[in-house]
Amino acid sequence: MAREEIGELMAFVLVARTQSFTRAASQLGLSPSALSHAMRALETRLGVRLLNRTTRSVSVTEAGLRLLQGVAPRLEEIAAEVASIKQLRDRPAGTVRITATDYAANTVLWPRLRPVIARYPELRIEIVTEYGLSDIVADRYDIGVRGGDQVAKDMIALRIGPDRRFVIAGSPAYLASRPKLGTPQDLVQHNCINLRLPTRGGLYAWELRKGRRQLQVRVDGQVTFSGTYQMLVAALDGAGLCFIPEDLAEPHVKSGALQLVLEDWCPTSPGLHAFYASRREISKSLSVVIDALRYKTS
Repeated sequence: MAREEIGELMAFVLVARTQSFTRAASQLGLSPSALSHAMRALETRLGVRLLNRTTRSVSVTEAGLRLLQGVAPRLEEIAAEVASIKQLRDRPAGTVRITATDYAANTVLWPRLRPVIARYPELRIEIVTEYGLSDIVADRYDIGVRGGDQVAKDMIALRIGPDRRFVIAGSPAYLASRPKLGTPQDLVQHNCINLRLPTRGGLYAWELRKGRRQLQVRVDGQVTFSGTYQMLVAALDGAGLCFIPEDLAEPHVKSGALQLVLEDWCPTSPGLHAFYASRREISKSLSVVIDALRYKTS
């Protein structure tokens, strides 16, 4: 159906209900003659008379009544749906889909979004945890969350956390049974807990840095996970060395359950960023979520 046909049907419904070209034309912002011409064009296209016209009144024919009864409810449904969509601009409602790592979901997303969903009961948030570098447009995500150095240049990026230091840690029992670590090359003598990256099709290379020297170390070990928290648990259980954000390791280091090694090689990386596709207008729901995630320095 052509766009002008929808307009003509909407005009026909208004004429039929008001029984007046003058009143209908006023509501539509048209002249009565222009509206009358549009109705004759509709009748010509359909091949039937829809309206009986006299100098004093307008009424529907039998065909017009059938069209009115069939079309009017559907047009009202469309109008109601369009109105509900427009309301999304004015209040947080509907679903915001986010892709993030488990670390980002646990440490940033959930703590900041928990009060948001309590405040806006019509808002739904779906967080999918994975370590792939998803195409958020193709995969129909509203927001992606990754390290600042992993955000594509064509995305709008928003810092949601401070820069992060990654550390190498192991349990005291594990370290006591293994050779001392003095350089990254010594990692070959150790059981290292790996992280698999699905979109890269391989294992994450530990990115170490000391001054201007940078190394990407391919470590080996008996255990591989697809999430940071499982790596932490394995390290606590003495399964080997893990390479994780310092804030995750810190409480266990303080308690003595973990010890840090090669600290002078542990790099600081760009903090977590939320990113989303460039849009001229964003929904109220997305705006509320973005504002809640925004990193606020003290």
